[in-house]
Amino acid sequence: MTNFLNEELKGIDIRVDEPLKKYTYTKVGGPVDYLAFPRNRYELSRIVKFANAHSLPWMVLGNASNIIVRDGGIRGFVIMFDKLNGVTVDGYVIEAEAGANLIETTRVAKFHSLTGFEFACGIPGSIGGAVFMNAGAYGGEIAHILISAQVLTKEGNVKTIEGRDMKFGYRHSVVQDTGDVVISAKFALKAGDYVKISQEMARLTHLRELKQPLEYPSCGSVFKRPLGHFAGQLISEANLKGYRIGGVEVSKKHAGFMVNVADGCAKDYEDLITYVIETVEAHSGIRLEPEVRIIGEKLSDKSNE
Repeated sequence: MTNFLNEELKGIDIRVDEPLKKYTYTKVGGPVDYLAFPRNRYELSRIVKFANAHSLPWMVLGNASNIIVRDGGIRGFVIMFDKLNGVTVDGYVIEAEAGANLIETTRVAKFHSLTGFEFACGIPGSIGGAVFMNAGAYGGEIAHILISAQVLTKEGNVKTIEGRDMKFGYRHSVVQDTGDVVISAKFALKAGDYVKISQEMARLTHLRELKQPLEYPSCGSVFKRPLGHFAGQLISEANLKGYRIGGVEVSKKHAGFMVNVADGCAKDYEDLITYVIETVEAHSGIRLEPEVRIIGEKLSDKSNE
């Protein structure tokens, strides 16, 4: 297969048997067969069509922020959008490629005195992941500002989905159902005051730094918000702050986060998530639902191949 790669995908940055823990926010994850970094949509399309032609599975990992990759790794191709990161401004519209950093994109909006994106100034991740998850914070969410998204279909073709057709819900969008991959997005903002935008972003960033355990690797907020409750509060009330399995613990700073404090692995995360769900349900009667995506193979799965 390596020969085919060299011939048909010549010139594209593809790394073989690459450990994904080097790229994930959690610092966990086994090896992927082929890790690809396309520079443009043409290279992206070539990778997808090559994978389809050779019956190889493929997926886009974005920048791997709100995700846990299991220790057995991932078969086939993983595509990362680090090099697809352009951001342009046209009047009150910002267009960003899927690999653009979400926080940096909010800073571009601020530079142009555009308001409406402040809510995302502290959300780690990429534009593609933000659209995929309908990322939100402090009363704002992607659904409020998205005009349209360009997506790559499973067949390797590009199409546009209008914002009204994205079927946005809480941490949900239509691309989670279709398997399409966001490659760029357009956002409608409004003219604002640079000083007021800067002050609001500084305020929200300060709140985030006070509340969230940014000093450790983590996958961000682990659980969806239960109706009428807060996940972190329920976990705290079950006396789980600081509870550790392996190298991963429930953050002492914010119980809605799990942090990798001692070279933990994906199994530590999964076991801790399961334990927290069961303990919180026993304590409060409320069953938490994970927000973080867990993908890949367990080590036991790979050893049985």
